[in-house]
Amino acid sequence: MTLTRDEDSALRHWSARLIQALQILDLEVDHDKIVQVADESLKAVGPHADAISAFIVGYAAGTASTDGRKSTQEAVHAASNKVLELCEEGESGGPDEKGWAKRAQ
Repeated sequence: MTLTRDEDSALRHWSARLIQALQILDLEVDHDKIVQVADESLKAVGPHADAISAFIVGYAAGTASTDGRKSTQEAVHAASNKVLELCEEGESGGPDEKGWAKRAQ
């Protein structure tokens, strides 16, 4: 999904306000990727899956990058791609399904 110029501008302004307020000034946000994760989660699962998915991507990325395993951008993309992969299956599939061993970040 590609954001319109107005959407992108509004999200960049909102992100800048949040980043400043939360004092995480070195954070770069891939708005298109997060919006894609939210949209696909909403379609695959239903209302509020978008917010939950975006939060979990952020948490996973924060955890991965603080452990020195990945840069923040790499961690966001890895977590986002995992969520998008899950969205392809909807509410089915997951860690308890065949083939999910050792797939964590």
